[in-house]
Amino acid sequence: MADITSYKLASVIARILDDKLAKDITILNISNVSVLADYFVICSADTNTQVKALTGYVRDRIKHIFDRIPSGEENDLKNRWNLLDYGDVIVHILHREERETYAIEKFWSHAHKVDRTEWEEESKEYSEYEAQ
Repeated sequence: MADITSYKLASVIARILDDKLAKDITILNISNVSVLADYFVICSADTNTQVKALTGYVRDRIKHIFDRIPSGEENDLKNRWNLLDYGDVIVHILHREERETYAIEKFWSHAHKVDRTEWEEESKEYSEYEAQ
């Protein structure tokens, strides 16, 4: 397994999601407020099919790039809220309606939100679309 910080992993996951047109990507640093993980990566999709596709794509890309598979994965039957658990980073891929209903960011409002420009800079070498 590649030696990678949880911040780098969260940033690369956000980049992968962004490259596949996930919506409203947020990284929350929860390391100071929870023992669950260091980071949550949260995004939305417009359809159940997109939720499922994004989940599979993140799983495949992280395995390919870092030879790392999630220690846990939860998919609801209708693909409205899927979760990939990488231990230090937990990925939440939600249908936009579930995202609005459950408002994860509000629940974790005491966590630090990582600015998009920061995670883009941290993950730029992993972009599919920028010159390497």
